[in-house]
Amino acid sequence: MSSAQAATDEELQARARALSSPLRLRILRLCLHKARTNKEIADLLEINPATSLHHVRTLLSNGFLEAGETRRGNRGAKEVPYRATRMSWGTKIPDAAPVLVDTFLQEIDGLAPDEIQVMRIGLKLTEEDQREMLGRIKDLLAEYAMRPADDDGVATSLFLAHHLDQTAG
Repeated sequence: MSSAQAATDEELQARARALSSPLRLRILRLCLHKARTNKEIADLLEINPATSLHHVRTLLSNGFLEAGETRRGNRGAKEVPYRATRMSWGTKIPDAAPVLVDTFLQEIDGLAPDEIQVMRIGLKLTEEDQREMLGRIKDLLAEYAMRPADDDGVATSLFLAHHLDQTAG
């Protein structure tokens, strides 16, 4: 293996590790449509700013966040707004299901039942039809994910899970 290839593998592993935290995924969501400072992120997530900064730096160093132009805050302190790069959408996370489920549960915590739309369906498809269906869903979601945010739009989130049903024959 060449050193360039090893660096690429290390980079991919570092990116996967950066996305293996529900807190980091929530930070990316907060910074998707609006640049936010570390203090704003910490306040919204109700965490210590030092904890938030650790996670922000991890996301920044792996290309998932980008720093905006430094500005002065209310008390003259230097503030850096961060914005999600959307790079996480195409990044593979090994064993992602538990992290994504945990992130989803954290994000809906405290929402009223009428603030969450839930759909569930059971299907019996061939492997080929499953691949086709999931591919079409992924393509549709990617199309919407890559659209620029609408200034008049409402921030929304979608969680989709597919699993084999071990109880149905």
